[in-house]
Amino acid sequence: MYIEAFTTHFGDLADTRQSAKVTYPLEDILFITLCGVVAGAEGWSEIRDYADGHIDWFQQHGYLREGVPVDDTIARTISRIDPEQFRACFINWMQAVHESTEGQMIAIDGKTLRSSYQRGDRQSTIHMVNAFACANQVVLGQIKTSEKSNEITAIPELIQLLDIQDTLVSIDAMGCQTRIAEEIVEQGGDYLFTLKRNHGKLFKAVEHAFSEARKAPLGGLSFEQKHGRIDARIYHVLSAEVVSKAFPGWPELKTLGMSMSFRQQRGKAPKLTYRYHISSATLTEQQLAEAVRSHWAVENSLHWVLDVSMGEDDCQIHQNHGAENWSMLRHLALNMLRAESSKGSIPAKQKRAWMKASYLEAVLTAGFSRMVN
Repeated sequence: MYIEAFTTHFGDLADTRQSAKVTYPLEDILFITLCGVVAGAEGWSEIRDYADGHIDWFQQHGYLREGVPVDDTIARTISRIDPEQFRACFINWMQAVHESTEGQMIAIDGKTLRSSYQRGDRQSTIHMVNAFACANQVVLGQIKTSEKSNEITAIPELIQLLDIQDTLVSIDAMGCQTRIAEEIVEQGGDYLFTLKRNHGKLFKAVEHAFSEARKAPLGGLSFEQKHGRIDARIYHVLSAEVVSKAFPGWPELKTLGMSMSFRQQRGKAPKLTYRYHISSATLTEQQLAEAVRSHWAVENSLHWVLDVSMGEDDCQIHQNHGAENWSMLRHLALNMLRAESSKGSIPAKQKRAWMKASYLEAVLTAGFSRMVN
C-alpha cells in the first residue's frame, strides 16, 4: 500500500538527468533517501549505508535492481530535483492524508537552516517558512526564502498552496500585513496576528482599547514554575468593532487580544510584558490563550525537534537544491514518524527504523494513511 501511495504522490517528479546515462531510476533514489532520513541518516553516505544494509528488503519491493548507487550519485540526483515540484508533491500528499476539522489551527513560522550556506558566502544561508498543523504536529507545507525579511513575500505564496478553509492561521509579527490577511480571508480561513509597534497607529489603538484591562487587578493567572523561574499569563479579548472602522484595510477584523505575561527569575527584577493580537475570528479568552500558546509551541514541537533530534542546524548539504530538498525530506520523515502510534521519542523511533525494516514498514504505512486532526 505505501509503495503505491509513494508512487502516486512522488512518482511524477521530473528526472533532469540524461536518460541514456541513467542506471538508477529517480524513484529508487528518492525512496531509499526518504527511508534513510526516516531512519536517522544525516548525510549522503549514511543514505547509501542504510540502503546497502537493507538491500534485500528494497529489492523485494522492486527497488535497487542494479544494486546500491554510490553516495555521489544519490547526492547529485536529489540535489537536482526541482524544489517547486517536490514542494507541490509534498503538499498534495499532506492534503490527501491530513483531514482538517473546522477550527483547526495552522501556525506559519520561519526557520533558518544555519549550515546551508555556500562555502565562503554566509549570506547564501536559506530560510524556510513552514506551515504547521498544531493539533497533530505535522508540517503541511514549506517554502524557501533567501532571507528572514523575505517571509513577507513568501507567506502569501505558501498560503496559496494550502487548503486553509475554516482554519485559524496564526502568524507572528513579521507576517502581520494586510495583504496576507486578505489572502487568508479570501481562501476561507481566519487570521490571528501578533502586533508590534512598527504598526504605529494600529498598535496604539489596540493598546488604548485595553487600557482599562491593564489597570484592573490581576486575576485568573495561570502559573508555571520551572528552572528557577515563575511564569504567569493572562489573556483578554475585546470586540474589534471600533478599531475595525478606523482601520478598514484589515479584512473582517473581529477580535482584539492582549496577552500579559509575568516572569520572576531568581536574582533578576520581575518583568511584565504585554503583547497585542488581532484576528478575523470571534475568539474567547480561552481560545486566544490556546491559539497563542500553540503558536509559541512551534519552537519546541518543530524547530527544536528538527535541530536536536534530526540535526538540521548541523547539516552542511548546500549544493544546488540539496539543502531545500533535504529539509523537505526531514519534514516528510517527521510527519511519518509522528503518525506512527507506538511510544518513543523521534530519535528512538529512528533507531528502530534503522535496525528493523518491519518497523520502517509501520512508519511508511502510517505516513501514507489518512490522519484526522
